[in-house]
Amino acid sequence: MATVVLAIAMPLSAQAAAPVDDTAALAGVEEAKGVFQIDFTEAEKTAFYLEIIRGTHANFVRQGLEPDLVIVFIGPTVQFLTTEAGDDVADPATLMRIESEVARLAELGVRLEVCAVATEVFGVDNDTLFDGLDLTGDGFVSMIGWQAQGYHPVTMF
Repeated sequence: MATVVLAIAMPLSAQAAAPVDDTAALAGVEEAKGVFQIDFTEAEKTAFYLEIIRGTHANFVRQGLEPDLVIVFIGPTVQFLTTEAGDDVADPATLMRIESEVARLAELGVRLEVCAVATEVFGVDNDTLFDGLDLTGDGFVSMIGWQAQGYHPVTMF
């Protein structure tokens, strides 16, 4: 019986050793243009997905494409993007993670936009937004504009 288990396990481990990439999806792709719309109600989820987007950027680079990415923050997420967020909004450690990820993504050349409609609705002072963030008039207009310029939308909720 042990021989049977070993025979089954060997092909599985051999498959795991093969490089995992996006060769099929990226066949013939010459540019990696994407626009992410982020509309979260939880700071932890915001921090997590900013880390994931940074990983996506790295995966494009690893596979030979220079990513051209934009993130558009709308809705209640804007409450997590300010130096004035209180403990009632999220715990300080999570807010620091978000601020750190914003800085890292900005350093990579990712454009990060914050919807001014959302900052008004949620009472966020635009002058307190983290460094690396650009204010845009309307997140929905921005999403439509980026898509019209050939950026592929990724909606996150």
